[in-house]
Amino acid sequence: MLAPFKFIQIKEIPVKSWSSPHSLNLKPKGITLFYLFIGLFIFGFGEGLILVSSNGNSPWLVFAEGLTKITGLTVGGATFLISVTVLLLWIFLRQKPGIGTIMNIFIIAAVIDLTAYLIDPPSNYFLRYSFSIVGVFLVGLGSGFYLIANLGPGPRDGLMTGLNRISHLPIALIRASIEITVVMIGWYLGGTVGVGTLIFAFGIGPCVALGLTVVKKI
Repeated sequence: MLAPFKFIQIKEIPVKSWSSPHSLNLKPKGITLFYLFIGLFIFGFGEGLILVSSNGNSPWLVFAEGLTKITGLTVGGATFLISVTVLLLWIFLRQKPGIGTIMNIFIIAAVIDLTAYLIDPPSNYFLRYSFSIVGVFLVGLGSGFYLIANLGPGPRDGLMTGLNRISHLPIALIRASIEITVVMIGWYLGGTVGVGTLIFAFGIGPCVALGLTVVKKI
């Protein structure tokens, strides 16, 4: 593989001087919390740009939308149900939630809403695709910050890191496999899929790997 793309092979979450020694740390250092919040904010902003682009939602939102078709739940209710179900899967992966797991749910949701409120949907195709692509890169970068903070991943990222730990497969491959599987299930259930969905599904794995590599070098 060409040297510039070696980041795709990353198989471990890097450790920095500001990383928490364990995910259940209830008294983390201020710098650790700072990078956690930065990561979650960037992540939420990226998701918000994808939503505003109107090109198609991220795979997990497609899954939630599809679930509403067969359960009658709202998208929010379906998202909550999915999050709880994924957290239950952590038991089999020996994953443990932390402060970051809880913060993930609230901060990302708030930033997505704020982004959608402040930024109008783009009026031309170039900006729409730009929002989608930049959004995926930002989600990857945000993931790099908050995963390296090691205060507990979000429900979906915990699934990724748990599978990575027991399989030793590249993070990019695992994340891409999860997203593609989720979007296929969501589409089958009736969720709306667009070009932005495909950009996210195929791009998020490499972007998370790139985000981890970039943060590692900071």
